[in-house]
Amino acid sequence: MALDYEKMWRDTLTEIELNVSRANFSTWFKNTSISGMENGKVLLNVPSNFVKEWLTNKYHKFIIKALRNINSTIRDVEYYIISPSASFVKEEGKIKPLQPAVEEQLGFSEFYIDKEANLNPRYTFDSFIVGSFNEVAHAAALAITKNPGTAYNPLFIYGGAGLGKTHLLQAIGNKIKGTNHGNKVYYLTSEKFATEFVSAMQNKDINSFKEKYRKYNLLIVDDIQFFANKLKIQEEFFHIFNTLYERNNQIVFSSDKPPKYITGLEERLRSRFEGGMMVDISPPEYESRLAILKAKVQAKNIPISDESLELIASIIQENIRELEGALNSVVCQQKIKEGAMSLQEIKDILKKNTKPLKTLTMTQVIKTIAEFYNIEEKNLFQKTRKKEIVKPRQIAMYLLREDLNTSYPYIGQRFGQRDHTTVIHAYKKINEIIKKDERLNQEIISIRNILYEK
Repeated sequence: MALDYEKMWRDTLTEIELNVSRANFSTWFKNTSISGMENGKVLLNVPSNFVKEWLTNKYHKFIIKALRNINSTIRDVEYYIISPSASFVKEEGKIKPLQPAVEEQLGFSEFYIDKEANLNPRYTFDSFIVGSFNEVAHAAALAITKNPGTAYNPLFIYGGAGLGKTHLLQAIGNKIKGTNHGNKVYYLTSEKFATEFVSAMQNKDINSFKEKYRKYNLLIVDDIQFFANKLKIQEEFFHIFNTLYERNNQIVFSSDKPPKYITGLEERLRSRFEGGMMVDISPPEYESRLAILKAKVQAKNIPISDESLELIASIIQENIRELEGALNSVVCQQKIKEGAMSLQEIKDILKKNTKPLKTLTMTQVIKTIAEFYNIEEKNLFQKTRKKEIVKPRQIAMYLLREDLNTSYPYIGQRFGQRDHTTVIHAYKKINEIIKKDERLNQEIISIRNILYEK
């Protein structure tokens, strides 16, 4: 009986979704599929080289384990970078995707990792595109390469998936390692740290583990949020942190959120993370997205019109990785077609590759905000100045205007026949506060994640 690859991958994704965050699942497993299986090896389609790198480095063993739970004969996974509409051919009895050569992809053709430092030499400051959305993080990262251990120690960079945190972290490592070859530099994810710790415990080799991490002049730990609820690992990392810090060795972290919003994190470790410089990378605005696309095609000498790049930049708004994936898809299709594509054809490709925003109603927004702040919906419409009501009400007005483009007068009518000037005041107030108040900004991000089910 022929295997139903679609069902196999759907069942696998169901298991994966239960064990990774919603943001990571939607970012890394979107537009993936199984095209075939040969001698126990699954052929997995991925939309871009960046997704291939991430799945290979961070989720490979996890994917194999989930697949084996569905089919015990599976031994390995091989990744193919394809566009969703790519076709397949059978050569010498093997199924292969009909696609441009890997080296023609806009991502890295090969990831030559420095085994000693675990760094990719292609991640540099020169190849990092700076815009208003990341300029503070870039400046802080550059500053510590000039005075490691003294300027901004530790440095904590946070932001959503696909915004360039890993690139910036590795650029720091490459710069410091290149400036002084005697510096001992090491980059790893928190998941890898946890895995090595567990292995050291099982092998009764914990002393070697401790010595390994206490010898570095620069330790870079990516995705620190995965330490959440792992108390033994947090305790060990706390002691390693203290040793490095006391020796004036530089420590750099990244996370998808600020330390105070990482649940299951010990207070003493949280305070260490917050003790240096914390900077965020926000989603890129249109001008930065366009600059990123232009830099990518210029570096690879890809023939594509400015109008096409402007269209991609206007449609893809979430993060840099999705932006690059969309560009890869368009370039692949252009290669297959052997000619320039119309704007409508590009729109059709991007429509297949992007998830449309959920259409919201005023009722959904109000209900979600009331539940988020644990108040009754009717309280939002009352004429009260209680702080616990005023804040959610102003946020509701802000989101209704910002996300639904509801008119000020209509919002005022909905909220107890208030004058439209009251709504304008609420909108402007929230708009100003979120620029300075990280807690409120994170609350609104969380509300939006619930609303759009990201």
